[in-house]
Amino acid sequence: MISRFVIILCLIFQITFSQKAKYKIRSIAFYNVENLFDTINDSLTFDNERTPNGKYKWTKKKYHLKIENISKVLSKIGEKLTSTSPDIIGLCEIENKQVLIDLVNHPNLKSKNYGIIHHDSPDERGIDVALLYKRNTFIPNTINNHRLLLFDEDGFRNHTRDQLVVEGILDGEDIYFIVNHWPSRSGGEARSKPNRNKAAKLNKRIIDSVQHVNPEAKLISMGDFNDDPTNSSFKKILKTIGKRKNVKDGELFNPFEKMYKKGFGSLAYRDRWNLFDQIFITKSLINDTKNGYAFWKAGIYNPSFIINQKGKYKGYPFRTYAGGNYSKGYSDHFPVYMFLIRKVE
Repeated sequence: MISRFVIILCLIFQITFSQKAKYKIRSIAFYNVENLFDTINDSLTFDNERTPNGKYKWTKKKYHLKIENISKVLSKIGEKLTSTSPDIIGLCEIENKQVLIDLVNHPNLKSKNYGIIHHDSPDERGIDVALLYKRNTFIPNTINNHRLLLFDEDGFRNHTRDQLVVEGILDGEDIYFIVNHWPSRSGGEARSKPNRNKAAKLNKRIIDSVQHVNPEAKLISMGDFNDDPTNSSFKKILKTIGKRKNVKDGELFNPFEKMYKKGFGSLAYRDRWNLFDQIFITKSLINDTKNGYAFWKAGIYNPSFIINQKGKYKGYPFRTYAGGNYSKGYSDHFPVYMFLIRKVE
């Protein structure tokens, strides 16, 4: 009798254990790589400073170290949880497709089999945005570049970066990605604010157009927005919400708002932290693991090796140049990341 009771208990335990939920994890990252330029002078852009004879004496040796540094960072984002590098990576401040080819072919990343999506933007310095994706995970279907038209007080065109939109299949599921690099705060935050508001409006139009066709479309927008999560471009134009339970139809969830309010940032200037690098999502990506991928958590990737450990800029991101001096670092921004999870039977 006792042995039969023990057998029944073992069967109950076995069934309970076997029904424990399992999840597949996919990681998305964004990184402003701070002027990833080659050494060749492009006559069509203002890249003279990043050449061997330019202001920064940008040699092949410095370029190859930059590629090694950036590839090292990308290879380690999310590694502790997924045992690999991110499945999707958004990048900004890259000069051209060749630097991306050199990046994904570095030994730190070559085995990951990344595909490249890139388009030359009209930016005056020649810097662009791009998307890297693991070929065995994501299949891109449609790629579009949305031009941001800006004009100065005299009516002259202010050339800036396009917003890159990629729609594709992530493990059999349709997902959209937007990669951004909004206008800088050059000339002051208040003076440059209208340009970022226009960028926010363009981003909102893109999202609205996707949701008009499919209200349940899953969309992830990432980038260096040159605005913090609480600025009007996010709160009033994009209608981002910092708490997932409060997100309503037509609104967007920004997990980085909560981090910013706690004092965390992705870049520092004059001892003040900003969180310009962010990833936000549509409501359809919140708490829906039964029907596909859903948001799990997000963060700022800032291990000690990409943090300046001494001197005037101690605690800041360990950048390539600091105070005009070559410091052999990584970038003036920390990368940001997000994990998606999906229940596996």
